[in-house]
Amino acid sequence: MTSSKYAHPVAGVQEWIGLGVMCLPTAFIAADAFMLMLALPHIVVGVGADGFEQLWIADVYGIVLGSLLITMGGLGDRIGRRRLFLIGVAGFGIASLVAAYATDPGMLIAGRALLGMTSAAIIPSTLGLIRTMFSDPKQMGVAFGIWGALYTVGAVLGLVTGGILLAHFWWGSVFLANVPAVLVALVLGPMVLPKQREADAGRPDWPSSLLSLAAILLAVWGVKGVSRDGWELLPIAAIVLGAALGALFVHRQRVLSRPLLDLGLFRIRRFATPLLTMFLQAVLTGTVLFLLMLHFQLVQNLTPLQAGLSLAPGLVLSSLGAPVVGTLARRFRPAHLMAGGQVLVIAGLLLVIVAGSTGATSLLVVGFALWSLGGAPLLAVGMTLMVGSAPPERAGAAASMPQVSAELGNAVGVAVVGSAAVALYHGQMAGSLPPAVPAEAAATAGQSIANAAEVAGNLPPDLAHLVLEQAGQSFTTSLQAVAGFTVLVLVGVVALIINRLRGVPPLGQEDLGTQAGSAGADR
Repeated sequence: MTSSKYAHPVAGVQEWIGLGVMCLPTAFIAADAFMLMLALPHIVVGVGADGFEQLWIADVYGIVLGSLLITMGGLGDRIGRRRLFLIGVAGFGIASLVAAYATDPGMLIAGRALLGMTSAAIIPSTLGLIRTMFSDPKQMGVAFGIWGALYTVGAVLGLVTGGILLAHFWWGSVFLANVPAVLVALVLGPMVLPKQREADAGRPDWPSSLLSLAAILLAVWGVKGVSRDGWELLPIAAIVLGAALGALFVHRQRVLSRPLLDLGLFRIRRFATPLLTMFLQAVLTGTVLFLLMLHFQLVQNLTPLQAGLSLAPGLVLSSLGAPVVGTLARRFRPAHLMAGGQVLVIAGLLLVIVAGSTGATSLLVVGFALWSLGGAPLLAVGMTLMVGSAPPERAGAAASMPQVSAELGNAVGVAVVGSAAVALYHGQMAGSLPPAVPAEAAATAGQSIANAAEVAGNLPPDLAHLVLEQAGQSFTTSLQAVAGFTVLVLVGVVALIINRLRGVPPLGQEDLGTQAGSAGADR
């Protein structure tokens, strides 16, 4: 559809229906992540996962997704974005079935890895299709806004739906909840989405993606092994090999004419500073959120639905805060907004620490809401700085990095910081239970708080109470330690933001598009 009043073709009914079809996978990808956090205590019992297998179940998705995201975008350019989108959606449905009916931890971890791979196909395909279908700038902005809002909507729906499903069905039902949306997208997608590929698209850089994936997996496996078994030869070798593959990845990016990751972007302050902040916040607060969800259910004794609803205020505040920040960014410097947001995050985490000592659920809810709201300036202003500071030919790579940073940050955080939390819990539990608790039961309870809850169900009431009380105290100590460490790091992040970005004016008072030409002054 075209109109003489517009410089660009105007999207019609078919395009808006297509947007709705693409928003379905967006919603169920967001919902899946939060439903997993709700279901994890039930999954542990269902597949018999120990503390470290629980971490793999949680973080393998983000590791695979983050490692393949950019390459999948290039693959969509080459084979067609609609085709890759439909392949990704179909694969997501198959992976959901594998995860739902997993009979052991290995099968579930494999299903989660496949979910990450297929999500990496869906996300860039969707973004590319939106740019194609909505060429009018105003409509494109509305379309991207709707697409982004569906992440929050999906997260809230995931918390509510997951809580209801877990109250009435087995843990695998949270994965099956995605299947109806998959079927709708597969039926309607070919009818309303355009075929489109880039004529000059280069070959996807699979070697770089596989190098980065192998480096991260080996390093994460090694760190987990060290935290569990000490400085044994095998985990140390894995860390060394992962570091070597990481160095090879960096070398490859330096010599390629079209690298998967343009290292030159990291010399630009307005790009590197927000990205580093996003990564650190994802690493640390992502782990706190992971532990907080377990705390709600296994220490506070909330039902899955109650635990999910406890996070809903924070998610809503986060979504409402973004447009407000967009308005404030035209009057206040980015450094002040982003640093102020991090101060809110710190305040929220301090409330979590206090709540751990008092047992007040309301403080945990308020703490999460504060830190969610505090993250809005970093996302809204930081994304604008990153894309605006990059040269035009690198804008696509710059725009993809926040998603990559968030996914890898969450995954690495749960893997590394989560492993430290598990080790701290294990140390707190070691030798703390009375001799009346059977040795095998005590050892199992020391693996994780979910295992402790399972063990307590098979003990006499008096011993069960002792196990649950000690496990709750040990887990709370771990949560407080991770939250406290996060506070210390974020204090440094606030100083970094102010130091590196204090000279950047409010958005709109300087033409960001001209900054690429004077990048040397911004490095």
